[in-house]
Amino acid sequence: MGTDISGFLEYRAPQDDQEPPWRTAHDLGSLYGGRDYDAFGCLFGVRNYANFRPLAACRGLPADTSATVSARFAQLTEWYGEDGFHGTTWITWAEVKAVDWDERAEKPDSRIHEYRQTSNGLRMTGKASWSPAFAEAVGLQRGEDREWPEGSEWLIGETVYRSVTLRRRDAVTETGEWQSVWDAMETLAAQHGDDNVRLVVWFDD
Repeated sequence: MGTDISGFLEYRAPQDDQEPPWRTAHDLGSLYGGRDYDAFGCLFGVRNYANFRPLAACRGLPADTSATVSARFAQLTEWYGEDGFHGTTWITWAEVKAVDWDERAEKPDSRIHEYRQTSNGLRMTGKASWSPAFAEAVGLQRGEDREWPEGSEWLIGETVYRSVTLRRRDAVTETGEWQSVWDAMETLAAQHGDDNVRLVVWFDD
């Protein structure tokens, strides 16, 4: 069973006399429909196999969230209970703008990356927490958790196995599925301010 993300983009319009309420701008599902665990881990610490320092993990539901988000969260809790979803958190556009996308993960990916030799050089074919061929070649037992130094490499048959440390831009690419989310947040921020736009998310398995 996989893990999916849900959420909403919110904004608030600055006012002189009082704290403005947060309002809902977009359902995340209208902007992002992927299931990218590297991005989930990099941004929110969920399925963090690549071992990033998460940008915004486990902050919970904002106390001042919009009426739409509050109602949706209450509905989900009624349907599934509090154990039906997890990883609830949020991040502002100001925080996204400040990200160093060249920052590397804190240690190599927990999954060994697999490559095949082509006429244009090595081509990545996948990455896995468990590979029977790799495990047999290096003497790894099922369930054994072992860390390999970055750059470690093995040629097994026609497959190259390598230990790799990802950068944030490898997980959340400039032209990837998250770009539409960032574009929507940037558009809202141009009108309301960087700190007045945020993404609220949660996950279910």
